[in-house]
Amino acid sequence: MDYSAVKIFILKKLENELSSELSYHCKHHTEDVLKVTIQLCEYENISAYDTNLIKTACVFHDAGFIISRVEHEKHSCELAKNHLPDFGYTYDEINQVCGMIMATKIPQSPKNNLEEIICDADLDYLGRDDFYKIGDSLFEELKIQGLIQSKFSWNEIQIKFLDSHTFFTDTNIKRRSAKKQTHLEQLIMKNNSKGIQKPRD
Repeated sequence: MDYSAVKIFILKKLENELSSELSYHCKHHTEDVLKVTIQLCEYENISAYDTNLIKTACVFHDAGFIISRVEHEKHSCELAKNHLPDFGYTYDEINQVCGMIMATKIPQSPKNNLEEIICDADLDYLGRDDFYKIGDSLFEELKIQGLIQSKFSWNEIQIKFLDSHTFFTDTNIKRRSAKKQTHLEQLIMKNNSKGIQKPRD
């Protein structure tokens, strides 16, 4: 299992092949998720072997956007199955990687600690100070794709999502939940304020 070589390979592929319209699901997002994953693996006392498996899942988890936005997790798994054998990954290791990738599909459905870690890393920004900056990049991406029109509608989506979302790891429950709740309350106030009128259909 040569993770170092995998990382170089897939990050270069993301940089060269992802659409420039992906302002959120871009190489930077993958690198952010990877950084948080490494932190969580340390805090959660994950072995070096399992850490490399999670990091592998991280660098592949949104690679499917190269193929299609629709069912991108499945496409990410296809890419992992196609390429990971070339880097010494076994059948069982690839299945674990794909399990972690599929766990990130919304609504998230982790079945073990490793899957919980990648899920929390993927949405770590919900409880961080850069929440609005990152959220704006996702809004722009969805707007370009014609999936959303107004900031009011986007805030409504974020409110529902934040209200239903829960972190899974003890680490992120402790370090991110309070800030995430603050963001939720701010968005509710923003959309309820007199300064924002719900656009007419």
